[in-house]
Amino acid sequence: MAVTGAGTTRTVADIMSHPVVTATADETVGAAAERMREQRVGSVVVVDGDRPVGILTERDLVRLAAARAAGSDLVRDWMTPDPDSVAPDAEATSAFASLAEHGYRHIPVVDGGKLVGIVSMRDLMRIAQIQPADHLALDVPRGLEGVVVAETAIGDVRGLEGFYHYRQYDAVELAETRSIEDVWHLLYEGELPNRAEREAFMREIAPLRVIPPALLEALPQIIIAAPDAPPLEQLRTAVSLLGASLGFGPSLDLSATELRQQALRVCAVVPSLLCALYRLKHQLPVVEPDPDLPYAANYLKMMLGETQKPEHARAVEHYLISTIDHGFNASTFTARVITSTGADLAAAVVGGIGALSGPLHGGAPSRALTMIEDIGTIDKAEPWIRDAIERGDRLMGFGHRVYKTDDPRSVMLRSVAERLGGPNVEFAKQVEQKAIDLLAELKPGRKLYTNVEFYAGIVMDACGVPAEMFTPTFASSRVIGWTAHILEQAADNRLIRPSASYVGPPPPQPVPDPD
Repeated sequence: MAVTGAGTTRTVADIMSHPVVTATADETVGAAAERMREQRVGSVVVVDGDRPVGILTERDLVRLAAARAAGSDLVRDWMTPDPDSVAPDAEATSAFASLAEHGYRHIPVVDGGKLVGIVSMRDLMRIAQIQPADHLALDVPRGLEGVVVAETAIGDVRGLEGFYHYRQYDAVELAETRSIEDVWHLLYEGELPNRAEREAFMREIAPLRVIPPALLEALPQIIIAAPDAPPLEQLRTAVSLLGASLGFGPSLDLSATELRQQALRVCAVVPSLLCALYRLKHQLPVVEPDPDLPYAANYLKMMLGETQKPEHARAVEHYLISTIDHGFNASTFTARVITSTGADLAAAVVGGIGALSGPLHGGAPSRALTMIEDIGTIDKAEPWIRDAIERGDRLMGFGHRVYKTDDPRSVMLRSVAERLGGPNVEFAKQVEQKAIDLLAELKPGRKLYTNVEFYAGIVMDACGVPAEMFTPTFASSRVIGWTAHILEQAADNRLIRPSASYVGPPPPQPVPDPD
C-alpha cells in the first residue's frame, strides 16, 4: 500500500491523531474506559511523563469484561506493555505494514522517546480512500490478509490472543452457558434475552421451521436431478427455491422489519431443509420439526429419526454456538458483498453456502476425521504424519488463517469430546500431540495448532451425526451469523466495489487485423 498524494509521499506525521488521549498505569481501567468513551477513541496510550509505556485498547477492555467488571482494576494489569511505535517521519506505508502484520489497530507515534501522536487503521484507511486505486493496490497482501474492509458490531476474532467474541461476550463462554436461541437473539437484537424474551423468541421461531408445502414437494426433484451431489450443493438449490417461492424481494427495497422476518425464516428452516434432503437421499421418510424441542435437539431428531440423548444434543449445541460467527471469513464476506448490491436475502445466503462448501473453509471436519481413521493406530501416527509433512500435504484440522495460538473453539470441543468419551477421543488427542511435535521438528518457527474442525468431527461422530452432514451442520449455525451480517450491511449499505492491480501486458495495444 502506497499512501501518496499529489506526488508527495505521506509520512506518519501527516496522518496521525494528536494530542493523544492518555492514561497512567495507576489509574483504574474504569476511568480510562470512560475517557475513551468521552473522546470517542479506540485506545489510550499509557504514559510515564511523556514516555509511552503501554497501550490499552478496546480489545483489552473486552478481555477484561469477559473476566470481571472493570471498575477497580488498574490499567497496568490489562494494558499491552512496551507497545510497538513508529517515528513521525516514517512513511505511512510502514505504519500500515505494522498494523496489518501484527493485527494492531493503533500504534503510538514517538519522537526521541516522547509521545507525539497516535496512528490508527482508521487514519490510514481515511487517507487511502482519496488515493488513486493504482497506488493502493501495489502492496495489498494476497487474500486481503490483515486488510480492514468494513466495520461491524457483531463480533471480532483476536488471532494473537486466541480469543473471539459475539457482541463483547466471550463466544466460548456463551457456548458453555447459553443456548443457541440465546446467542441467535444476541446477534439479531444486540443483547442476551431474559427468560421472557427467550420464550417469546422461541415462539416466534418455532412455526418458521416448517418447510413450505410447495418447496417440500419439490425437494425429491432436487435429489433426482443430482443424487450424488453433496448436501450443501442441494441446499443451495433449496434456498434459492425458498426465496423465489416466498417472493423475497431486493433487500434494497425492504424495511428492516421485513428483512429481519425473512432472515428468521431462512435460519429457522435451513436445518429442516438439510435434514429433509439427507433423509430423502437415503430413502428415509422426512421428519417434521418438533415444536416442543429446542434447536439442537430438534435438528438431531429431524436428521436421525428420533429424539437423541440430551448430552448429545447439548454437545452438538456447543459446536453450533461456537461456529455461528467468526469475523469476516470468506462466506460471511461473500454474503455481505452480495447484500451490498441490494440483492435479495436468499441470494446472499446462497453465496455464503457456496463459499462455505470449499474444503479450505467449511469442508474440513469430515476430512480431519478421515485423516484420524486413516492413521488407524498410534504406532502408525508418526510415520503417517511425517510422510504427509515431508510431501507438503495439508494436515486437515490443523492451522488457521487468523489464530497464531490455540484455536479456542478447538480447546472447547476437546473438552466436550472428553466428556462424551469413546475410543476416538484419546486417540485423537495422541494424534494431535504427535502432529504438533513433528511440526515443531520439521517446520521450526512455524507453529500450527488444531483448529475447530479437528475435534468437531470427533464430537459429531460421537453424537451419531453422519460424516456427510458435518459441514451442513456448520452451515445450519453459520447461516445465523450470515444473516446477522446481512441485516447489518443492509442497515447502512454501500456497494462493495474494490479495485484490482492490473499485472498484464502494458496497454494500450493495437487491435490486430483479423487476417
